[in-house]
Amino acid sequence: MKHTLLRSGMFCILVLAGACQAPKPAGNAAASSEMTQKQALYTSENFSIYPDSVVQGEYTARILSPTQITSDYQSPVNATLTPKVVFKFAINGRDNEMQPGTDHLFNCIADNGVCQTPVITFGKQLKDDAEVPADVYLAPNTQMKIRLDMRPVFEAFKKDGFYTSPTGDKIYKEDFKGVYIAGGTDPLSWDFDNLGGKKEAELLDKDGDGIYEITLLMNENRDEKMTAQQWSMSREAAAFPIYTSDFPVSDALYNLAIEEMIKAVEPDSTFRTGQEWAGVWTRDISYSIILSMAQLQPQVSKYSLLRKVKNGRIVQDTGTGGAYPVSTDRMVWAVAAWEVYKATGDKVWLRDTYAIIKNSLADDRKNAFNPKTGMVRGESSFLDWREQSYPRWMQPADIYESENLGTNAVHFKAHLVAAEMAELLGDTDAVASYKSMAESIKAGMNKHLWQPEKGYYGQYLYGRNYNVLSPSAEALGEALTILFDVADESRSKTIVAKTPVTEFGIPNIFPTIPGIPPYHNNGIWPFVQSYWALAAYKAGNEKSLTESISAIYRPAALFLTNKENFVADNGDYAGTQVNSSNMLWSLAGNLSLVYKVFFGMNHEAEQLVLKPFVPKAFAGNRTLSNYTYRNAILNFEMSGYGNQIKSITLDGKPLASAVIPGNLAGNHTIIIELANNQTDTETNNIANYTTPETPKVTYNAGKLSWSTVKGAVAYQVLKNGQLQEKTQNTSIAAIPAKYAEYMVLAEDENGVTSLGSEPVMVVAEKYKQVLQLEKFAPKASLPYRDFTGTGFVEISKQKNTQVKISITVPEAGIYALDFRYANGNGPINTSNKAAIRSLKKGNTFLGTIVLPQRGSDEWSNWGFTNAVQVELTKGKHELTLSFEPHNENMNGDVNQAMLDYLRVIKIN
Repeated sequence: MKHTLLRSGMFCILVLAGACQAPKPAGNAAASSEMTQKQALYTSENFSIYPDSVVQGEYTARILSPTQITSDYQSPVNATLTPKVVFKFAINGRDNEMQPGTDHLFNCIADNGVCQTPVITFGKQLKDDAEVPADVYLAPNTQMKIRLDMRPVFEAFKKDGFYTSPTGDKIYKEDFKGVYIAGGTDPLSWDFDNLGGKKEAELLDKDGDGIYEITLLMNENRDEKMTAQQWSMSREAAAFPIYTSDFPVSDALYNLAIEEMIKAVEPDSTFRTGQEWAGVWTRDISYSIILSMAQLQPQVSKYSLLRKVKNGRIVQDTGTGGAYPVSTDRMVWAVAAWEVYKATGDKVWLRDTYAIIKNSLADDRKNAFNPKTGMVRGESSFLDWREQSYPRWMQPADIYESENLGTNAVHFKAHLVAAEMAELLGDTDAVASYKSMAESIKAGMNKHLWQPEKGYYGQYLYGRNYNVLSPSAEALGEALTILFDVADESRSKTIVAKTPVTEFGIPNIFPTIPGIPPYHNNGIWPFVQSYWALAAYKAGNEKSLTESISAIYRPAALFLTNKENFVADNGDYAGTQVNSSNMLWSLAGNLSLVYKVFFGMNHEAEQLVLKPFVPKAFAGNRTLSNYTYRNAILNFEMSGYGNQIKSITLDGKPLASAVIPGNLAGNHTIIIELANNQTDTETNNIANYTTPETPKVTYNAGKLSWSTVKGAVAYQVLKNGQLQEKTQNTSIAAIPAKYAEYMVLAEDENGVTSLGSEPVMVVAEKYKQVLQLEKFAPKASLPYRDFTGTGFVEISKQKNTQVKISITVPEAGIYALDFRYANGNGPINTSNKAAIRSLKKGNTFLGTIVLPQRGSDEWSNWGFTNAVQVELTKGKHELTLSFEPHNENMNGDVNQAMLDYLRVIKIN
């Protein structure tokens, strides 16, 4: 993109509110001697974008040509890493040593390249309070030796046969697999879900004395902390559209993205998700296809999407607790499939994908829809690492019950897509049904998730029987509400103006959750930034759009690749928990700036509508040639800036409504002159912020209590989802009577609240009952422990596919029904073996019961399913827990769990 900045005046953009002023010089004098204030396209406190360079502090990326960039950027993470190492131990890889928020703290000050902890007793906190000077850092390649006393654990094994951890975990002697270390300083990770079996994190007792040891190489200088010095285009790209502008930085980054797109196609003609991520992933390819791959690589898009279909349904390939239906954002596949149709007009593709979408939506209608709110349940779209976006207490069943902004936006759009497909294919009876469901989801989102006092949506509803709204901004979800028309025009403008944006871009979640290292949390993802750019484009916000373009250009130029993510606090790629270069959805987002923003390509079912938007900072001339639209080759020339067209011609003739018909064929030239208008310039630029820690609440003898939270000035106590009181105390009275569900949030001096505590149920005994399921079905003979009663029941696709249960309730009311269960078919974070069942009363469907995975081979790890709320009359009722066709999970073969008892609680 070569692009001439208007020379008639000085242009400046401020990240923070205030009057226009001269930007601070960026970089050293040598680096910026030829970069005058007039040339700056965008400048902030930390970086500047110039027509032929990107400068951040002492680092500069220079554009030598449209196919060559140099960068001297090096991650500073090794030079300024704190010696304060925070960590804890984990038996069998589970977070079971100490309560959340209580960790070991040790100052790793190296002596001859080595630091060593004292012997730490499992479950007893090491707290190194020594003051460390501000200019003392963790030396690179320090060896940190850690010693752990496990003898109390083994003494308990010997005495009782099991050990009960401070978190309440009961670990049996025969189930002990090892002890691991987790933490927040590389190479440590807080990813407990992936910790078990991770040899590099396992402590060993080589001499058998009960003292386990591990030596870690801290702050290692590794290749992934280094940046290539130069990029030169090496792939032939003539088959793809050629973009030129008056800005070398834009041209070169476009070509970089095109080359990385070519590299992202595997030998089998499917997309590779990233350099470090092999294979086809449903949400990754779908979001990439929507951004630009449908336009550039329609055939590869088709192959990739069809790879994610099984038994005529869309695959939910990742997510918490065994994937579907804890995670339900697979429906973004439908939006991607529709994008491919709009780009190609392929009627066979339309027919085939409609059948897949129809089947998938039908299953979701049973397994995920909540008629009470009108929305769908399931994990945050793409934010599928639970600790990164949810309170730590939330189990997979809790996440299933949550109702998320981005996921609901995806389901809303998927239903509209199904309606449009149905109409084109003549399935007229289905059109109204899909539109009705879409309107239900939209109404639910605008009723339950909109925050008028903030001007944007909250992230999700969560809790147990009484849900509350997390007020956090979720960048992708906020953008999708605009792009998919959940938000009306007025709200769309408010969302872009009011949603918090930090120095290096829009963070996935704002504010940051404490104690969770950067990845989704405290992270900025270029593909999300691209969706935010498209939202700003649609809302007509020039300042936000300019900021987004700059936030995408900065890392691509400095890092010489389209990275997966970077740290929100400092804009660096090192320091995130996981990362990859050549990331498909990041490069797809970079390309979308040309197609969907600058040239404003809006594909519709049978036409291409052009709505260009060029911010004034990027005013000038640009061309796009060899662009394929169905049977036509389009060549664009455009000048000016703004989001209004002054004139447009097709082959020299005026083009009415800026519409390219879908049946156009052959080679054509389109010339556009923009009206040089300016639009909205309000954004909410703010420093990154961290919430208080989540309180941990206990109940005993008529009193709720919680420990003091650092930085909290008050505590909000919610009862049944409503604020009951705000207090500075750390306890309140709670006498058992009718059902009450309490949640406590810590509030800091700025009125920012923590995530809510785990709900505590306080209810008189007469309102609850437990029904042992071995009384209603054959008792399993498996050797699992910690069940109640005389046994438990195995359910699978072969055993007890129907369990009939008789219950008697003493009075009419709303009852919450859930099951105590175990599912050891996989870890919490991977695999696809969440068990699913339908709960019915007679022939009436009451709701879906989800029994997610709770740990690999951890069949004595019991927890509760989601609760189904049912209105019951006084007296006896016959219930059935059954396996129905729509209860198939993503595995297809294993759909199994153990049932201990049914819990029946009157909540209203």
